[in-house]
Amino acid sequence: MEIALVAPEIPGNTGSVGRVCVGTGSPLHLVRPLGFDIDDRAVRRAGLDYWRQIDLRVHADSQRFLAAMSDRRLRWFSVHGAHRYDRVDYGADDVLVFGGETRGFADEIRQQYGDEMIHLPVLPSIRSLNLATAVTAVLYEALRQHGFAALTGE
Repeated sequence: MEIALVAPEIPGNTGSVGRVCVGTGSPLHLVRPLGFDIDDRAVRRAGLDYWRQIDLRVHADSQRFLAAMSDRRLRWFSVHGAHRYDRVDYGADDVLVFGGETRGFADEIRQQYGDEMIHLPVLPSIRSLNLATAVTAVLYEALRQHGFAALTGE
């Protein structure tokens, strides 16, 4: 599994996602524009000393990311998604794609992939989960479906 953050805005969230990626052996794709500098102290602090270990791939924009992923199955996550994350069959090579914290995905992405988007259910008292929390929940569900083989070697 790989994780992609499209236009992430909060360095601490990206650092936390990076730490989860190191812990699960998942490459992390960051798609510009970013709301921070990758060398930002807040990113490194949230990722702790693991930030250097991240298999990090940075894409100049959404179009270049989509071109680079043309042979991969992308799983799009949005609070507005029609499909529940725990009712999706994930493939071992899926790329789990998340939009920015306050804006989500750009209009062209929503128009092209809107019917495929997946959500995590939450009570109406909040708009959405924290990005790092959502990534972790989805990634572990996807890994659970594969018997955690990527983590345990079993």
